[in-house]
Amino acid sequence: MGMFGDLMGKIFRHGAEAKAPSDAARGGTIPESRVAAAARQGVAVGQGTPGGAGVAQGAQVDIAAVLDNLARNNKEKLDWKHSIVDLMKLVGMDSSLAARKDLADDLHYTGDKNDSAKMNMWLHKEVMRKLAENGGKVPADLLAH
Repeated sequence: MGMFGDLMGKIFRHGAEAKAPSDAARGGTIPESRVAAAARQGVAVGQGTPGGAGVAQGAQVDIAAVLDNLARNNKEKLDWKHSIVDLMKLVGMDSSLAARKDLADDLHYTGDKNDSAKMNMWLHKEVMRKLAENGGKVPADLLAH
């Protein structure tokens, strides 16, 4: 599935959990959204069926709401809106330079991976763009290039 698939799956699973609190309160399992299921299985949303009908039609995940909620409940102050390191930490992923280089490879980064500042900025924008492309509702200011 790759690093991006893992990242997307973690975010979309949190979104699915947030939408089903009554199931959790009853002690049952939380049904997985079609978006989260697609992310878990490595299926790109929007490519699941012929004719362009996406896997997650009507199941858009509000990325900002999910990540803001995670940030509120995190003991560290993480700036996911500006930092790929903080975004990865927030969802429980390894945010080391090696992990970010793996994410850069997964997203086909062509720049110098030794220039970590430039790579990190590109990664953050590309992750936001890819989340939106795959069924996430991302604030416009995070998609601006």
